[in-house]
Amino acid sequence: MLTVDFSRFPLAPGDRVLDLGCGAGRHAFECYRRGAQVVALDRNADEIREVAKWFAAMEEAGEAPAGATATAMEGDALALPFPDDSFDVVIISEVMEHIPDDKGVLAEMVRVLRPGGRIAVTVPRYGPEKICWALSDAYHEVEGGHIRIYRGDELLAKMRAAGLKPYGTHHAHGLHSPYWWLKCAFGVDNDQALPVKAFHKLLVWDIMKKPLATRVAEQALNPLIGKSFVAYATKPHLPEAAAK
Repeated sequence: MLTVDFSRFPLAPGDRVLDLGCGAGRHAFECYRRGAQVVALDRNADEIREVAKWFAAMEEAGEAPAGATATAMEGDALALPFPDDSFDVVIISEVMEHIPDDKGVLAEMVRVLRPGGRIAVTVPRYGPEKICWALSDAYHEVEGGHIRIYRGDELLAKMRAAGLKPYGTHHAHGLHSPYWWLKCAFGVDNDQALPVKAFHKLLVWDIMKKPLATRVAEQALNPLIGKSFVAYATKPHLPEAAAK
């Protein structure tokens, strides 16, 4: 299940990509399939080990084109172990809402992104997320949980302040908001509640089969209750005089 829309965020074979806070690796895997040179970085060592296993399995199965590379590594988003201008593309999906120093993370991403490079940032959308917080303290009051809810204009302002130039936004996962509202209403750890189980089956069916009915429904729901807010930006080239 991808949050970044690669039709709006083009990726070329050979692009150097950093998936920052990669989690289970969903965007890193897609970039690898598209021929990129991918680094998937996360602070969770267990998840990094799993991502590395999947990269190896993809290579063995021939799922990535010639020239594509993939590395999974443990690291700190506030102290990235890369030189300036190391990447053509940076993706950070559903991560910034967890980090107290979000300005510091943005600064690090801008530092390692080359001038002219592209960045995709996704966070939970304000409205659907606010409902989750109202329904359940356990949804966000956990170690490593969500510590803030972004308004779209707030996130874009922080990206601009970091030196980025936003060029597009959209919402994603409209079908997932009702599922999380049910989870929060019945208990975030209660997967056996009948409405939760039924909706989960629907989401799994949608992800696996991609039927037209749910695709159309999600496209209609995304502007209204899309679970994620997605922003795309570029790192401008320095003016020639400033560069000198």
